Amino acid sequence: MQTTKRLVFMCFALLFAVFPCASQSTSAPQEDVQSHARRAAEYLKENRPDLAVPEFRAIVALDPNNVDAQANLGVLLFFQGKYREAIPELRTALKLQPALWKIQALLGMSEKRTGDLSGATGDLEKAFSNLDDPKVRIDAGMELVEIYSASGDLDKAAAILNVLRTIEPTNEALLYAAYRVYSDLAAESLLSLSVVAPSSARMHQAMAHELAKHGENAEAIENYRAALKINPNLPGLHFELAEMLNISSVAAARSEAVSEYKKALAVNASDEQAECRLGEIAARKDDLKAASDWYTRALQLRPNDPDANIGFAKVLMAMGQPQKAQPLLERAIQLDPTNPVAHFRLGTVYRQTGRMEDAKYELEEYEKYEKMKEKLRDLYEAMRLKPAGQEQQDTDSQR
Repeated sequence: MQTTKRLVFMCFALLFAVFPCASQSTSAPQEDVQSHARRAAEYLKENRPDLAVPEFRAIVALDPNNVDAQANLGVLLFFQGKYREAIPELRTALKLQPALWKIQALLGMSEKRTGDLSGATGDLEKAFSNLDDPKVRIDAGMELVEIYSASGDLDKAAAILNVLRTIEPTNEALLYAAYRVYSDLAAESLLSLSVVAPSSARMHQAMAHELAKHGENAEAIENYRAALKINPNLPGLHFELAEMLNISSVAAARSEAVSEYKKALAVNASDEQAECRLGEIAARKDDLKAASDWYTRALQLRPNDPDANIGFAKVLMAMGQPQKAQPLLERAIQLDPTNPVAHFRLGTVYRQTGRMEDAKYELEEYEKYEKMKEKLRDLYEAMRLKPAGQEQQDTDSQR
């Protein structure tokens, strides 16, 4: 991992932060120590760390127990790429003051760059669990992710990434690292499943899921059916098969989807997603009473499902009750602000109730998020993958 600019900033901030206490020994020639310290400070202010290094070396020679000089020297050597030289200085600083977590993080990074992965892992783990600066914690965590991933310890890498994503959820590097680790975990799990239970219902279910991702719908359906023959009561299996049948161009398959959604509910009466799909199908057939009943039960099971709120709102609008639909759509947008369908329908409700400015705003939001969704569809199309949720009707039909 390349040293990031923000880590550089952090460490130079550390230099100035610890400098005022540069001399801590009463036995060293204080006048000489202070003279070197003043010159080091001047060089750092002039952005000349190369000239500051000899001054800190001189302080350490005069006063080996000067923790600030040891830490500063180690930091400067680190950022000059002299990791082997930095390690003893950073270690000494930690021996003198063990709670210097940023210094311990730099020590771990230095050890990693010099091939001491065991030492790096220990120091980075200890630093990571104690760092309170979110930016530094991300840098230390990413170093750990690299170590864990290289050694095949994907569970530990995923655990670190879970923490880091709560700190900075839109960090591009974190998202990419998460994608790689989670993809490797999925592949590893699929391989293990194929070894442990190659002919099981779960193996067929996993194969169906992978085939569906790549648009191989017929083969996916075949594997779902095979899984159901082995275990017809496996939770989630009837629903997943119904999802594939529901997007088929064949009327008989779509009719079978209704049966499979109901079987999913027979296996799991709390399957809120099946309730939603049955409500959606009933609404497409203009059976608004049945659709209302399905969506009502879905919302009882999971009030915070944006799709259930949007679906029920659509039914209420079709029944001529936009006032009742409004709070459902507003709730859906609170739960998922990027949902273009919710913005489109709420804009329609506002227009029907005379709130023209609000309607205009919602239409603008719809157009913004619909463009983002189109880009995402293009991306998945380029990768020949089906995005999550593709089994549902597309945006136009939901509107």
